[in-house]
Amino acid sequence: MASTLHLVGDPDADALLAGNPLALLIGMLLDQQVPMETAFAGPKKLADRLGGLDVHRIAEADPDEFVAVCAQQPAVHRFPKSMGQRIQALCAAIVDEYDGDTAALWTSGDPDGKEVLRRLRKLPGFGDQKARIFLALLGKQIGVRPAGWREAAGDYGVEGSRRSVADVVDEQTLREVREFKKSVKAAAKTAKK
Repeated sequence: MASTLHLVGDPDADALLAGNPLALLIGMLLDQQVPMETAFAGPKKLADRLGGLDVHRIAEADPDEFVAVCAQQPAVHRFPKSMGQRIQALCAAIVDEYDGDTAALWTSGDPDGKEVLRRLRKLPGFGDQKARIFLALLGKQIGVRPAGWREAAGDYGVEGSRRSVADVVDEQTLREVREFKKSVKAAAKTAKK
């Protein structure tokens, strides 16, 4: 995994993301309807509360108790119940499909970019766009570059783009990504008129 990420702005949270595939995957899962920094801070909150991130422990936890952990303030996400359920479903899928080895999603059987994308799309809470963004994040910042990863990631894999979390490496690139997203929303709004 990468030695440095700058997704949260907290050195400990970013270090966890950089060194723990499950943390990074959970952060990506949480990256919706909240600022990126809030989403990717979620795994550190869970790790602190649970004494680490263990995919088996999360998958097998009592659902109500796990949601309570997610809802503890500051909450892991603004929707702690639904996101807690998604985190558990994600962990259960990793246990069932990859024997609890999150990195096997992109390492088992030496998959190409299309296969990694297919595997990511199968995960609970990962649609096509989220899967492509995560594949781009793996390639651009983590050094996971299976053959054809850029093509499989689509526009998110383009070198030098500023479209998503995959492109955020510092405050400047964060601003550029936010400006890009703002322009896309404005264009969509104009197109509706």
